[in-house]
Amino acid sequence: MSKVYLLGAGPGDPGLLTIKAKEILEKADVVVYDYLANKAFLRYARPDAEIIYVGKKGGDHTLPQDQINQLLVEKVKAGKVVARLKGGDPYVFGRGAEEAEELLDAGAAFETVPGVTSAVAAPAYAGIPLTHRQYASSVSFITGHEDPTKPDSVHNWESLAKGTSTLVFFMGVKNLPDISQNLITAGMDPTTPAALVRWGTTCRQQTLVADIGSIADAAAAAGMKPPALLVVGHVVSLRDRLAWFEEKPLLGKGIVVTRARQQASGLVATLTELGACVYEFPTIEIAPLSDYGPVRDAIDRLDCYDWIIFTSVNGVKYFFDEMEIMEKDARSLAGKMIAAIGPATANELRARGIRPDFIPEKYVAESVVEGLLALHVAGKRVLIPRALKAREILPNELRRAGADVEVLSVYETTLANQDTDEVLAALKNGEIHYVTFTSSSTVDNFFEKIPTDVLKAAKGTVKLATIGPVTAQTLSRHGFDSDLSPEEFTIPALVQALVNDAS
Repeated sequence: MSKVYLLGAGPGDPGLLTIKAKEILEKADVVVYDYLANKAFLRYARPDAEIIYVGKKGGDHTLPQDQINQLLVEKVKAGKVVARLKGGDPYVFGRGAEEAEELLDAGAAFETVPGVTSAVAAPAYAGIPLTHRQYASSVSFITGHEDPTKPDSVHNWESLAKGTSTLVFFMGVKNLPDISQNLITAGMDPTTPAALVRWGTTCRQQTLVADIGSIADAAAAAGMKPPALLVVGHVVSLRDRLAWFEEKPLLGKGIVVTRARQQASGLVATLTELGACVYEFPTIEIAPLSDYGPVRDAIDRLDCYDWIIFTSVNGVKYFFDEMEIMEKDARSLAGKMIAAIGPATANELRARGIRPDFIPEKYVAESVVEGLLALHVAGKRVLIPRALKAREILPNELRRAGADVEVLSVYETTLANQDTDEVLAALKNGEIHYVTFTSSSTVDNFFEKIPTDVLKAAKGTVKLATIGPVTAQTLSRHGFDSDLSPEEFTIPALVQALVNDAS
């Protein structure tokens, strides 16, 4: 049935979206979202859903409110399920009630799904509890931007100034001098602690603490701009003890992840948990082959191989996918020696009941060959399931050492069809601090999309991180040195190198 769902998107941290809101996003025909609703939520939308951005940034509304109301009515009248994604909670200074009234007047069905309001979440992430038995037993939520058509303020400033509540002002940055002056004039002690929390719960969170008498000047000096909440009350004094979010080691660091989207989720999640502003910019796509005849032929001939060397997680996945199609499983590998190049590849094998016989200490061809020679690979028949296009060093070195090597393509990597606008703008605006490369193909494909002069212009603020010497060598061919390259060529080591450099 056609219906408009007024969804609270929460304050910005994607993890604070409710399960119900996610489920509605997944089934909606149309998604209408605000400036303050994290675009990461759009990944939950159906691929064929109509996505409409309506802005509502302070002073810059892509669509005025009356046109947003009309849009919602038009879409639901056309028989659509509409997800109206609003920052925070729809009914806490979100104008959700106005949209609901318009829908009712038009005879349209709606539901409201509450969200985590920034008034609660942003102070919590800044280490400021809104209530505390010693400091405040109530909370007041107040708009700092009243309807300009009202002749007088509706706020009872004396009650706010002399009460024991914690005060939380929405949209108060622009009117901060007036807010602080009205509170002091109404009787508030000018030394009362206050805090501005900008972009609360996101990787860009900033917190400014001062007393109410000086916070307007402090905010101007610090260049604090919307969106920000003003918290006033003695609970602010607890921030020194309770602050946790802004202690994250990569908070505010813009980091580009160039891995294929299928592989990037773990790295993206780790960096996000550490506070980074992650730009997902997959430069390669992992794709199946058009013809799996040779793979199935090799699987039919598994008895003739002594060793199977898996060089990547994708190699394991696609190889075992074909085994599954052929109604075979790990038992078909009985008696074979199995090598895994890297811990992630080894874990992928273990998940399929295969314990690798060999994992090299270093994940470069020379170390791999040295270790395999110690296990008497010379003279043995070796199968290497891998990408269609890959470096030939490992099979060539094994052949030189006397092994009979068959390379088996089980998937291919292609240039990703990725929009460059966001990353280009962030590079030019100085919002990116690191670009990570996890293979030579991510380097080559990155420069297929991003002009070298753009990166050179940003080199003063951007550092380039590579997962190992081979990737670093590829980077050098494009005219850039690697700034960070961990001794261990793994994703966890790369993350630790970023943390160490940022600290």
